[in-house]
Amino acid sequence: MKIKEIYDLVVEKGIEKDPRQREGVEEVLAREKKKFEDMKEKDKEDYDRENLTNPYSDTRILCGDPESEVNRLMVGVDIEVGEVLLADRLAEKGKPIDLIMTHHPEGKALSRLHDVMHMQEDILARYGVPINVAEGIMSSRISEVKRGLMPINHNRAIDAAKILGLAMMSAHTVADNQVTAFLQEMFDREEPRTLGDILKLLKDIPEYGAAVKYGAGPDLVNGNKDRRAGKVLVDMTGGTGGSDQAYAKLSQAGVGTIVGMHISEKNRKQAEEHHINVVIAGHIASDSVGMNLLLDELENKGIEIITCSGILRNKRR
Repeated sequence: MKIKEIYDLVVEKGIEKDPRQREGVEEVLAREKKKFEDMKEKDKEDYDRENLTNPYSDTRILCGDPESEVNRLMVGVDIEVGEVLLADRLAEKGKPIDLIMTHHPEGKALSRLHDVMHMQEDILARYGVPINVAEGIMSSRISEVKRGLMPINHNRAIDAAKILGLAMMSAHTVADNQVTAFLQEMFDREEPRTLGDILKLLKDIPEYGAAVKYGAGPDLVNGNKDRRAGKVLVDMTGGTGGSDQAYAKLSQAGVGTIVGMHISEKNRKQAEEHHINVVIAGHIASDSVGMNLLLDELENKGIEIITCSGILRNKRR
């Protein structure tokens, strides 16, 4: 496969599992196209035209020729300069890497991470929060994340890859959509009665079971094993953690338990105050599930996969 074909495939897979469903994604892309058409020509020069077909600002080809063929892919949860040097070292040992894929975004995919957070507005609306309220809740949080990203040295790893002649891309929300859908479908099907039932279901998944062995598996941060779960919301996509104001609205909408990758202490306290149980499935294990669902697709097309930087590889088909 060419780099561009891999990129197009993971974007399509992200859309397939998007909580907004395909119709909602198409509406987002249509609005983006209208916004672009209304721009002045000078503004169009700086516009990232990938936004017209890819609704995920945190998933991008970061460097390298999109037409290059990929036979061997190295993938990690985080790719920084050390992992780029590892790829170069593998080439010296006779295993050249045609493409490095990072889950957590770098470069322009990181600097625009906040744009994908608008997804969370639609997720809140799907669970009963009025969309005007959801947009109001998320507005200040998106601005906060945008400001937090401004001082970061976004291109360190990409610069290293360019110097060494290596190609690199990110696959963030496209993978988070996979694990979110995977777990939500499981909980909707199995209908766990208690938080203990949720933990058991998670630990039976190989990536979470492996994470338990090194102390990073599923755990409860609000509630106890005997507490009833109620309506379960899997909250693992949409860029990064959401607003602390969401928990009161989710409680009113009938959500009993949130299953997430991680949660800030500020958000945990808000969930506790509004009697929402919180199960933390585990960050790296959750990222691994999402990436593995994409990697299975690539491996089936003949690409050799080398994992590093936290990926707990498990093949499902």
